[in-house]
Amino acid sequence: MDLLKLKDDELIQFYSESIKELKRRGVLRTNNVVGDLGEHLAIDYFCKTPGLPNLAAAPVGTQNIDAISRSGDRYSIKSTSGHVTGVFYGLEPAGSAQPDQQKFEYVLICKFNENCGLEAIYQLTWAAFLAHKRWHSRMKAWNLTLTKALIADATIIYQKEA
Repeated sequence: MDLLKLKDDELIQFYSESIKELKRRGVLRTNNVVGDLGEHLAIDYFCKTPGLPNLAAAPVGTQNIDAISRSGDRYSIKSTSGHVTGVFYGLEPAGSAQPDQQKFEYVLICKFNENCGLEAIYQLTWAAFLAHKRWHSRMKAWNLTLTKALIADATIIYQKEA
């Protein structure tokens, strides 16, 4: 199919049908395409890779986590095609004297290229997450920036070969 030959309305319809089919196949579960794609690919990679725990998707709407291992470890999965993840809600605000209650054991960051190709999966422990989280004042929540220091503290689960 040559997408360049499609009219705008035909291309929009193709996009809509693609989203419906990805939902039917279970690749997407909500309207957050990049987030759902990252969750699906991370869970699939963990389940297919010897030595990594099998993960199951948490029910849609579960707070703070996106997957859980058979041993009960909780995973928050964030996806980005840039250098900044989406936000983490439910933690103490910036400047709070209260310590954060642990919401998950691990964060998985799925790094995509501009074509939605998976470039890397990074894993951070809760402690590493706390060390690298940054306050997003407009969203009033925390996020992560993919810096050299964060990547150095992460376990590289997957990295696309150059």
